Amino acid sequence: MTAVGEPDVLEYREIPEPEIAVPTQIKVRLRAAGVNPVDTKMRHRGLYFPGALPAVLGCDGAGYVVETGAAVTRFKAGDEVWFCDGGAGGDPGCYAEYKVIDQDVARPKPAALNFTEAAAAPLVLITAWEALFDRAHLRAGQSVLIHGGTGGVGHVAIQLARRAGARVCVTVGNPDKAAYARSLGADEAIVYSERDFVSAVNEWTGGRGVDVALDTVGGEVFRRTIEAVAHYGDLITLLDPGTDVAWREARNRNLRVGFEFMLIPMLRGLMDARRRQGGDAGSLPGVVRGGFVKNRRRARPAAGVGRRGAPAHRAGAHPWQDRARDCGLMRKHVERPGGSRASAPNVSGAAITPVGSDQRR
Repeated sequence: MTAVGEPDVLEYREIPEPEIAVPTQIKVRLRAAGVNPVDTKMRHRGLYFPGALPAVLGCDGAGYVVETGAAVTRFKAGDEVWFCDGGAGGDPGCYAEYKVIDQDVARPKPAALNFTEAAAAPLVLITAWEALFDRAHLRAGQSVLIHGGTGGVGHVAIQLARRAGARVCVTVGNPDKAAYARSLGADEAIVYSERDFVSAVNEWTGGRGVDVALDTVGGEVFRRTIEAVAHYGDLITLLDPGTDVAWREARNRNLRVGFEFMLIPMLRGLMDARRRQGGDAGSLPGVVRGGFVKNRRRARPAAGVGRRGAPAHRAGAHPWQDRARDCGLMRKHVERPGGSRASAPNVSGAAITPVGSDQRR
């Protein structure tokens, strides 16, 4: 990323190959990188760290270990890993061929997932997990409202909530999305353009309101959700609710309001929290392996996608993400145009064969 702006600020460049600088670090040959909504937001609005341009974007990655520091105990060369690290203007991100990270940030890649599937998962999985279980303490028998039920976080949250034994209600934008949400386990899907979601939720709960609400939209949706949460319930938001919230009804319901911003431990250097997030991720492979969670985050076919070596602004990764309104992400194979060795970012089109003879998944 060379500047703040449209997708054409993304350029393919040769950059120095990263090297291990700390004994607890591992060097990873990236095979895929996730393209999340936060990537396009940073491209539009700026990075979290000042003076960081040019920068390599991409928080989510998956690949295999090619080198380990002298004090590394958890991994060896050849191990397959997935992680969420960098890409916000501090440490370089995952739109690259190689990345150096601390061993405590990485986790073994679930064998059930290939690299592109794994690279699409960490940020949304950990966000949904923390929101539902660390913040709201969701448990079996409770009811939960998930806004944006077919979004990147939302569609994973549906499945985690159902697996925990909760009853799930979602809001979505159209009947097709409602059908998809139900296929993931939602008990009730409210098309917000057709029904008032507050009235619909209260009808669904017999006037009581839900035990837990997860807001992935913000603004007026957050403010109105207060009226859809039961007394002594939990309202968790991924966004800043703003300064114009009328908190009286939240107080009168004795609501517990919480926030979830999964990247904060990375942005503020909270290593203990990052290890704890890694523990969450470490518990998730069992969920994925058991077939409980389907991740719909995927590259979509579009004009230009799939052409070898086309940078992100030509191949459609960021333009598609800019236009996306559901399941907001893509994942990209990592490869240099022409198949030769490079250490530079490439978020070219989906389903590209790995470089050379390396046919790892």
